[in-house]
Amino acid sequence: MINTVNDVDLDEALTDLQPETPPPVVSQSSSSSKSKSHGVNDPARKAGIMIIDDESYNVLVVRKFLQHAGYENFVTTTESPQAIELMKRDLPDVVLLDIMMPEVSGIDILRMMKITPELSTIPVIILTASPDPALKTQALELGATDFLAKPVDPSELVLRVKNVLAAKSHFDMLAKYSVDLERQVAARTRELEVSRRHIIFCLARASEFRDNDTGHHVIRVGKYAGAIARELGYSPTQVEALEQAAQLHDVGKIGIPDAILHKPGKLDPEEYDFIKKHAGYGKQIIECMPEGEWQNLMNHTKLGGQLLDVKSEPIMRMASRIAITHHEWWNGEGYPLGLAGEDIPIEGRITAVADVYDALSSKRPYKKPFPREKCFQMLEEKRDIQFDSRVLDAFFARSEDIIDIQLRYADLE
Repeated sequence: MINTVNDVDLDEALTDLQPETPPPVVSQSSSSSKSKSHGVNDPARKAGIMIIDDESYNVLVVRKFLQHAGYENFVTTTESPQAIELMKRDLPDVVLLDIMMPEVSGIDILRMMKITPELSTIPVIILTASPDPALKTQALELGATDFLAKPVDPSELVLRVKNVLAAKSHFDMLAKYSVDLERQVAARTRELEVSRRHIIFCLARASEFRDNDTGHHVIRVGKYAGAIARELGYSPTQVEALEQAAQLHDVGKIGIPDAILHKPGKLDPEEYDFIKKHAGYGKQIIECMPEGEWQNLMNHTKLGGQLLDVKSEPIMRMASRIAITHHEWWNGEGYPLGLAGEDIPIEGRITAVADVYDALSSKRPYKKPFPREKCFQMLEEKRDIQFDSRVLDAFFARSEDIIDIQLRYADLE
C-alpha cells in the first residue's frame, strides 16, 4: 500500500520525537515561506523522493524532516513487495530504503533494481539499525549509494539527500547532454551522407557527360552491382555503399581526349592503350595520389595492391579500388595492374560484370545493343577467364532484377 499521510498526522507523530540534533528551523506553514527559504525554482523542491520502510512511523519521521528542508515530492510505502512497481511508475530521483523488512528485504529490492535498466541508476540511501558490516558490504556491492544509521539524525539526513541529489542532477545533465550530442551527430551525419551522395552523383555524371553516348550507364552499373551484391549476401548498408561507389568506375574518362573518347570507329592499338589509362586516372581523381606514387603503382603490381588501401572515406576508398580494378581479368590478363583471381578486390570483380553487361546491352556509336540472351552468352564465354564464376552466377541469379533495372534506367532516344 502507498501511504498517504497529511502534515497534521506528521506533526502529531513528531510531537514526542526528541532527536539528539533537532532539525533546522524552517517555516512550513505556507508555500510563500518555503519559497523565501529555498527559492521558488529550487530544484530540491521538485526532486522525487521515495521512502520504503515497513514501519510507518519511520516513514513519517523521515518525510517530515525532509519537508522541513523544503522537499515536497514524496512517494512512500510500508509494503516492500510493491516497491519495484512504484519505482517503475514514478522513477524517483532518490530512494531511502530500509534493509530489514519482511517478505521483500532491502537487499532484495537492491538486487531487483540492479537488473532493471530504468531503475539501475537511481541512487539509494540505506536506512538501517543493523550494525552488521557484511550487510553493508552486500548493499554497496548491489549499488547502494550511502548509509544512514537509525535513529536518523535530521541534519545528516538532509545533507546526505542534498549531496546525492546534486550528484544525480549532474549525472542526469551529462546523460541528457550525451543524448543531445548523439542526436546532433546523427543529424549531421545524415546531412553529410546526403552531401556525399550528391558529390558522388555529380562526379559520376561529369564522367558521363564526357562520354555522352553512354546515357545512364553509370547509374545502371551501380544498380547492377547492387543486385549482384544482394545475391552474394551483402547487407543493405553494404549494397548501398557499393551502388554509390560503382557509379565512379569510369570517372577517369575525364582525362581521355575527346578525339579518342568520341571516336565512332574502332580504336587503333595506340588509342586503345591510351583509353586504358582511364582506370588509373579514376584512382588519381578519387584519391589525389601524388604522381610519384602513381608511377610506382603502374610499374609494380604488388606495390599497387598495397596502395589500394588508402586512408580515406570508406565509400571513396571502395570507389578507388573499383576505378582501378574493374578492367582486371580473373586470369590475370586485364589492366592496368595485371591482378588475377582473388587478388582482385571483390567490388572490382562485381563491377566488371556489371560494366560489361551494360556495354553489351546498350547502344554505342560503333554497335547496336545485343539481345539479353546474347549478352548472357557472351558473359558466360568469359567465365573463369575475365569473370569470377561466383560473381557471374550471382548476376545470372538476379536476372529479373537486372532486366528491371535495364528498363527503369533505359536510355531514351
